[in-house]
Amino acid sequence: MGQLKGKVAVVTGASKGIGANIAEHLGAEGASVVVNYASSKAGADAVVKRITDKGGKAIAVQADVSKQKDIARLFEETKKAFGKLDVLVNNAGIYEFLPLENVTTEHFHKLFDLNVLGLLLTTQEAVKFIGNGGGSIINIGSVAGSMPVRTGAVYSATKAAVDAVTIALSKELGPKKIRVNSLNPGMVETEGVRSAGIAESDFRKMVESNTPLGRIAQPDDISGAAVFFASDAAGWVTGQTLLVAGGMTS
Repeated sequence: MGQLKGKVAVVTGASKGIGANIAEHLGAEGASVVVNYASSKAGADAVVKRITDKGGKAIAVQADVSKQKDIARLFEETKKAFGKLDVLVNNAGIYEFLPLENVTTEHFHKLFDLNVLGLLLTTQEAVKFIGNGGGSIINIGSVAGSMPVRTGAVYSATKAAVDAVTIALSKELGPKKIRVNSLNPGMVETEGVRSAGIAESDFRKMVESNTPLGRIAQPDDISGAAVFFASDAAGWVTGQTLLVAGGMTS
């Protein structure tokens, strides 16, 4: 408890799933947390309440991080509330698989505009608010970036791009003492996975059979790694892509 005391963190797409869990873990470790959401105000408010009920500090801020004006407002609200920024978790993203014959320009741009361009523009703005002491950028990628699957050409391409962006920005932002790392989960049991029917599917069974630890992840499995990357304990770690997938490598 307290390894992030005094730090301010923005978590994008934090109204549910992995983002919500990461926000709560950062808050539990003492960070003041900005819970970003695009449309689910109720979900974001619930995350804020869970953080503040445990004595933490948090606010919810609406912003579509595929839109530059919204991104600028997100960080202005962060500065207004907490005065600075130390940690950015680029979690917002779209998960959508389509077979090749159904891929359209619209589908391509929907995924790339948020998963890649949105991440870049959010990071670009965040850097303006991180002080001389440096900070930590944590990109949420996916094992799909290095282990693409059938019908996932566009989605996997966005996550492979996130890995490339992570390494490039770690080199560019290192002189500013800003670390950039990527967390790449395998299948995680979230609301989205359950509502899509994947949680009880044969696909889940196949993933589990290929995972040395024999199960899919829970959100807590991802959040512990995010806390590490955000903390001073990872002060000499940058440009890394960490597979958080129970040992699955192919």
